[in-house]
Amino acid sequence: MGVVKYILVIVWSIGFVNAQEYDTIIWQKNTKLTWEDFKGKPPLSDRVAATTASGITYRYSAIQVGDKMQVDFKVTTFFYPQKSWYKPSVCDSVILGHEQLHFDISELYARKLKKRLNAKEYSKNVKAEVRKIYNEVVEELNVFQNKYDEETNFSRDREKQSLWKVKIEKALK
Repeated sequence: MGVVKYILVIVWSIGFVNAQEYDTIIWQKNTKLTWEDFKGKPPLSDRVAATTASGITYRYSAIQVGDKMQVDFKVTTFFYPQKSWYKPSVCDSVILGHEQLHFDISELYARKLKKRLNAKEYSKNVKAEVRKIYNEVVEELNVFQNKYDEETNFSRDREKQSLWKVKIEKALK
């Protein structure tokens, strides 16, 4: 079985990031990825079996009310089909499940981002404060994604893969 690679596409904005300029799939509770969603072309020389490209976007609006800032957020998790690929000759349902969990982990961290953004009291320097929180969460997400790949040995350790599936499903509930 080949190695699975994960790519996190990081997108942030002051206003709305037009993630729709790419072919995207928004994370939804009851929608699972299929191999048909992976539309990118795999590199010929790469030993990797599959790559998932997903990302977290946010937009916000801020209004000053008295001496306080009121800020509203929208956080979304996207899968990017054109940047995601797989090699059919080495991929199976276990690897697809592994890739789905990468997407699910991105959603988990999108929720963490929204929670942290909503918990903060903002000054007039909203842009920098939001960006700081976003960067912290994305760094945590990257560490978590790498831990997932390491502990599951890129989906090869079927027992650990099953444990991670339960862990992430529970965290998303």
